[in-house]
Amino acid sequence: MPKGTNQKLKLYYLSQIMTQKTDDEHMLTLPEIQEHLLAYDVTADRKSLYDDMEALRVLGIDVIGEKVGRNYYYHVGSKQFDIAELKLLVDAIQSSKFITEKKSNELIKKITGLASEYEASQLKRTVTVQGRVKTMNESIYYIVDDIHRAIAENKQIRFEYMKWTTDKKLVPRRDEPYVMSPWALTWDDENYYLIAYDETGDMIRHFRVDKMKQIELLNVKRAGKERFREFDLAEYSKMSFGMFAGEKTRIKLEFKDEMVGVMIDRFGKDIPIRPGSKTGWSETSVDVALSNQFFGWLFGLGSGVRIVSPQDVVDQYTNELSLIAEIYGMK
Repeated sequence: MPKGTNQKLKLYYLSQIMTQKTDDEHMLTLPEIQEHLLAYDVTADRKSLYDDMEALRVLGIDVIGEKVGRNYYYHVGSKQFDIAELKLLVDAIQSSKFITEKKSNELIKKITGLASEYEASQLKRTVTVQGRVKTMNESIYYIVDDIHRAIAENKQIRFEYMKWTTDKKLVPRRDEPYVMSPWALTWDDENYYLIAYDETGDMIRHFRVDKMKQIELLNVKRAGKERFREFDLAEYSKMSFGMFAGEKTRIKLEFKDEMVGVMIDRFGKDIPIRPGSKTGWSETSVDVALSNQFFGWLFGLGSGVRIVSPQDVVDQYTNELSLIAEIYGMK
């Protein structure tokens, strides 16, 4: 059998054929594999293919050969990602606001390349990126990479932090850039956040990564190591509603028993739950960052939850309710 012009790439093309055209439900015979190789101008006799299949196994590709009826078939079994895992990755990319629509499509295309052609069609049917609200900051990936590099190299960073204007333009929040010590990145409320130490204010702060711009690594070591060592990121996320900062306050909430799932989903399973002041009600005490976002969350729960104490927080919430009623001409 005369050799094809791409014989040196034979093993590479064979791996592509097996991973892209076979899975647990789709298999190929040796003659079919030979035909696919010919499309790449690669020839192969049966004996050499037996050796090549073994070489693929050595390289970590789970090539399985089995007899079905009178024929012998080959397919790839377990892969780096199974179809359920790939679907999960696609769903995560689609639902992520911080990944732009363009990048979402690029990443999903790469993910489909990890599946067989038949499995890839299942992934493509779930792609509904078009029209979703996505960030418009195409440089976010480089910003994230710079932040990780600053953390790895123990350096402070300087950056501009942007805000939207009514004419839909992003402008710096202040004239001078921010200088922070980056310590962590977290994903909360569908956005990516930098958790950093502000040496000037001696406090932990957070910034939405998609609103950061002109990031620069400084030849200055990070500050706040001791402060961050005591920092509980999970507790911080539970306490901050939508990652809006506010004064940390211990409050007592009373809620209808059927709302217990809402409380556990928001504050975690470790919260104390005690009988409330009347039948069918319970109460708990939690730390929250007082902000309009917290009051908005509480308002959304309607009459099923109420603040019991402290009284100044009760007064602050009732005042907010009065202002809302006034806006709608109810006072």
